[in-house]
Amino acid sequence: MKILYFLVSILALASSLAFAYDPSPLLDFCVAIKDPKDGVFVNGKFCKDPALVKAEDFFKHVEAGNASNALGSQVTPVTVDQLFGLNTLGISLARIDFVPRGLNPPHIHPRGTEILIVLEGTLYVGFVTSNQDNNRLFTKVLNKGDVFVFPIGLIHFQLNVGYGNAVAIAGLSSQNPGVITVANALFKSNPLISDEVLTKAFQVDKSIIDYLQKQSWYDNN
Repeated sequence: MKILYFLVSILALASSLAFAYDPSPLLDFCVAIKDPKDGVFVNGKFCKDPALVKAEDFFKHVEAGNASNALGSQVTPVTVDQLFGLNTLGISLARIDFVPRGLNPPHIHPRGTEILIVLEGTLYVGFVTSNQDNNRLFTKVLNKGDVFVFPIGLIHFQLNVGYGNAVAIAGLSSQNPGVITVANALFKSNPLISDEVLTKAFQVDKSIIDYLQKQSWYDNN
């Protein structure tokens, strides 16, 4: 009997270890409720009847993006919001078009690792590691055919350093990787982050923060 209790205890411990983590979220938040009738639990999308699925559900044509804007770049995402067939498959992609000196500004994908391949042009790319790793900067100049990986949740960027236009395709390890553009999040939040927070965080005068908050921060996504 003692052996049986021992085996049950081991199995219980193993089970608790196996499930001792949260699944990756597909939404920014999911507020818990006590009564299911008062809300809907969603982590993705509702599924279409399999009998009604067609080839078109897995197909999308992507045109070149118009990069004639303040940043000189345009991201055209293909996530589950644009291609319903991606639902539950855990992948997505984006096409990124650049004019010369165009920038895909520092941003984060909170729910996906990114792997990028250059189809045309020359890009200067990089990412910054976490505080625990002393915020090390990893950079590389990529030419046509080169591939670079940006780990999940880390700030990263791409800059066209060539003389002509550039095009890249980014694959992402989530059907809904999300994007947080650092400048927009800090200086164009809704409502705005208080001056006291930002002046102390950046160690600058309030007039600088006020100036930054008045800028028209362009979103290229």
